[in-house]
Amino acid sequence: MNKTSISKSRQEGGDETAVRERILEAAFAAFMKNGYATTSTLEIATRARVSKRELYALVGNKQKMLIACISERAKRFDVPTDLPVVRDRETLEQVLTSFGTKLVREISDPAVIAVFRLAIAEAVHAPEVARALNSIGREASRASLRKIVAQAQEFGLLTGHPAELAAQFTGLLWRDLMVSLLLGVVERPTPREIGGRAREAAAAFLQLHPLPNDPPGAQRHRGQN
Repeated sequence: MNKTSISKSRQEGGDETAVRERILEAAFAAFMKNGYATTSTLEIATRARVSKRELYALVGNKQKMLIACISERAKRFDVPTDLPVVRDRETLEQVLTSFGTKLVREISDPAVIAVFRLAIAEAVHAPEVARALNSIGREASRASLRKIVAQAQEFGLLTGHPAELAAQFTGLLWRDLMVSLLLGVVERPTPREIGGRAREAAAAFLQLHPLPNDPPGAQRHRGQN
């Protein structure tokens, strides 16, 4: 395709940002339908209504498209900027509940679950899918949770290794839900169910990690007052 054709294509599809988004949407749809390993750049370009030359210029090769697709979804897992500073246990419980609610809501989205299924299906033929999902997507949520835990530690509210504490809270939050969603044996939880799950996980986590001077059950007692 010559420069005139490329220019016309961009005019039809809007600016480069809009065209890039269209390419990534087409790539994601193709990956979901055919699998990553068997999807060709020609098919993606055809779906996106661009030339292969423009596809490579705006996004890159197929692996870069995959990373971009996962990176876009990973942005959902950042810690909200409006969360309060964790200065006391009550606020910590609120922040953990808020984060847990967002995490389950975003990851249980059918499009995100589809990415996890793709990574599992391509584990042998295209292990880069799983590597990208783990290093970009999952690490985003882990890093955000570690920030919350580290802030709580600054105020003397928790002790222990941030990564281990974050992993423990995540385990309490998900239990077997993720496996059930991947297998398709349960429906996506409702907003009310997600909120309840997050509150239970936050409460259970804090009971496992009382303040050093708290007698057994003190955290639970304070929460009832």
